[in-house]
Amino acid sequence: MKTYDVRTHGCQMNVHDSERLAGLLETDGYVDLRSLPEADRPEVADVVVFNTCAVRENADNKLYGNLGQLRPAKTRNPDMQIAVGGCMAQKDREVIVERAPWVDVVFGTHNIGSLPALLDRARHNKRAEVEILEALETFPSTLPTRRDSAYSGWVSISVGCNNTCTFCIVPSLRGKEQDRRPGDILAEVKALVAQGVVEVTLLGQNVNTYGVEFGDRGAFAKLLRACGEIDGLERVRFTSPHPAAFTDDVIDAMAQTPNVMPSLHMPLQSGSDAVLRSMRRSYRSEKFLRILEGVRDRIPDAAITTDIIVGFPGETGADFEDTLEVVRQSRFSSAFTFQYSIRPGTPAATMADQIPKAVVQERFERLVALQDEISWTENRAIEGRDVEVLVAPFEGRKDSATARMSGRARDNRLVHFALPETLADDDRPRPGDAVTVGVTYGAPHHLVADSAATGGTFAIRRTAGGDAWAATQDGPTPGRPTVSLGMPPIGAPPAVSVPVSGCR
Repeated sequence: MKTYDVRTHGCQMNVHDSERLAGLLETDGYVDLRSLPEADRPEVADVVVFNTCAVRENADNKLYGNLGQLRPAKTRNPDMQIAVGGCMAQKDREVIVERAPWVDVVFGTHNIGSLPALLDRARHNKRAEVEILEALETFPSTLPTRRDSAYSGWVSISVGCNNTCTFCIVPSLRGKEQDRRPGDILAEVKALVAQGVVEVTLLGQNVNTYGVEFGDRGAFAKLLRACGEIDGLERVRFTSPHPAAFTDDVIDAMAQTPNVMPSLHMPLQSGSDAVLRSMRRSYRSEKFLRILEGVRDRIPDAAITTDIIVGFPGETGADFEDTLEVVRQSRFSSAFTFQYSIRPGTPAATMADQIPKAVVQERFERLVALQDEISWTENRAIEGRDVEVLVAPFEGRKDSATARMSGRARDNRLVHFALPETLADDDRPRPGDAVTVGVTYGAPHHLVADSAATGGTFAIRRTAGGDAWAATQDGPTPGRPTVSLGMPPIGAPPAVSVPVSGCR
């Protein structure tokens, strides 16, 4: 029996790609290391795959540190194989093998489907195989998938990005935007729903430019509305949009489509127009705030989250104060805040006026303190309301200690909720089921809903997602469905020109 271990770093696109890598390896006869009983589990899998990120801070050090930790295992077992894929592989290529010669395979973002063949080739040829493609040849949704969740699924609508943000290396690693056909996307969503999935997240580097490749600027709004017509699909989310291309038709589609959730992740990056210009972000703070105003006008209970970079080259004290002011006006439910760090290969890496670390740290702490205060205020305002929660298996670190369960509200806030003391084990909600509970406390980063403990609101609604989760409990990895086949494109294949032979 051959085992595998896929280790994922980075964004949701990587998480979804790792589901594909797991599906490929299981189709090739490998068994997930985590599916084995602990007593029978080897210390290290036969194949270890790193699906890497080149965006997060210290991504290089993290990768090479992890590879170094595996070197003794490789020395003890030369037949073990180590593969590196993802954005760091697309960027570093042969450098990975030069720095870590015990690595067997390096593959990029455009050819994840080649992994099994590359492993076989490396094993046969007794040497490292490095294969990096410069463009996507086959959309990854055609590959088999081992999903991490029985009731929730990712669906890619596009890959790549046409923007040129000076801090971001993703466009050079993921390539130009390529859009899937709407029919292919909807067919995949329907197939997931047929398997019990009740929540789908549409994925793209910039989802609201979807349609640019086939000339339909309104394609993303139409796609949201089409998802609203799929029976059994209860929750639709998407990530991430770009403020420059966010239009009223998308807001209208969100407001008018009941299963599109009232949550929006809208990356600000900076509240200073001067910094936004230097970042090459093609919007300004005034437009950003108008978008949020439009969303809240149409969807009053929408929870809006964001990304913010502190200490971008050239950011002055006044620029940072502008960011704080926009954050105050935006009233984000939460924010992913980052200290700028140099990313080799990006225009920002060679910009003048790099900000001293101590200054960046001080600004970062001020921003986090402000956002925590806003998040807490916003969450306290929800106390006393009833919310519907899609139950998750392991959202809360303290669930076993507090006897609470956890999940996500419709607006994507994390909710920890109590169960009635008299509730029988067989009547407990399952992951994938929906519960309605009353919020009793709003903490800065989550909600507590202990209404059931005091005789207040508590109702369980069984769903197809809960049924799907229950069906996995006798499988090798409880909670994870078996491998599903990839989705072939819909419609006639593209025409292929055949040369006319000159023979008679």
